[in-house]
Amino acid sequence: MSAVTTPVKKSPGVRSTHSESSALSRWANNHRKWLFAAPAMVFVAVLIVFPVAWTGYLSLTDAEGSVRAESSFIGFQNYLDVLGDTDRFWPAVWRTALFTGVVLFFEVVLGMAIALLLWRPFRGEKWVRVAILLPLVATPVAVGMMWRLIFDPNIGAANQLLGWFGISPQPWLAGQGSALPTTMFIDIWQWTPMVVLILLAGLTAISDEPQEAALIDGASTWQRFRHVTLPLLMPTVIVAILLRGIDALKTFDILYATKGRGGGSFHEVETLNVYAYGLSFDYNDYGVSSTVLIIFFLIIIGVMWALTYRKKGMDR
Repeated sequence: MSAVTTPVKKSPGVRSTHSESSALSRWANNHRKWLFAAPAMVFVAVLIVFPVAWTGYLSLTDAEGSVRAESSFIGFQNYLDVLGDTDRFWPAVWRTALFTGVVLFFEVVLGMAIALLLWRPFRGEKWVRVAILLPLVATPVAVGMMWRLIFDPNIGAANQLLGWFGISPQPWLAGQGSALPTTMFIDIWQWTPMVVLILLAGLTAISDEPQEAALIDGASTWQRFRHVTLPLLMPTVIVAILLRGIDALKTFDILYATKGRGGGSFHEVETLNVYAYGLSFDYNDYGVSSTVLIIFFLIIIGVMWALTYRKKGMDR
């Protein structure tokens, strides 16, 4: 005699809970890229958006003297004053652009040359790589202080070395015309290894087949680099320019460590970062300094957008 089984009926509440769970799972699956990025976006909003917004508010006030002092809303008057300042602001803009352009050019060119030399294995390769990466070990402030001693016009090793070859001592960091090029040299010395790392990673990812095909066709070393290696490496070059360019725009520590307040007695290395720092901590003029920082922030955003747009166009 067979047992009669009675079908179990699911209650409406269980069926509703299951359907809601399935709908939630489908929604999460369709929007998973946003869900995974949400913690980072919240982190950025808290640590970046709020300070930028507060700086933007201060730029519209006459805040000075103390952060707790009462301030009045003056609209865009600070922007008009800053943009009309031809004594400090626009020379600082010019020095910032010149410093960034020069160091970026030499760092990319030297970084490319060194990366190409390290691309193929050779005896002692590991030791050479360690020696090239040594400048990245020290902090920029320590590097600035070290080179400040080396370039000291009286006891510095640089002038002693020139004396061995019969060359007269040079002012280096002490001269109005030589201070900015000297700080450029220091920045190039420290940050070229970073560009080398980025470009070397891009070179190792390139397949050997295009190179071998060009070699079989009789292409010279320069032709292989110009028409094969460089086009394949260009997206990585743009990334290196983007990362290093933005960092060079914001250079402060090396300049302040070598020249001090105001970028020197005659503001010879005063970039926008150094200028804004002086307005804030030397003169306590928070409204004007916030204005300079907002303008500087917009410049960085514009440069970053242009380079990112260029990279997307090359990726297509």
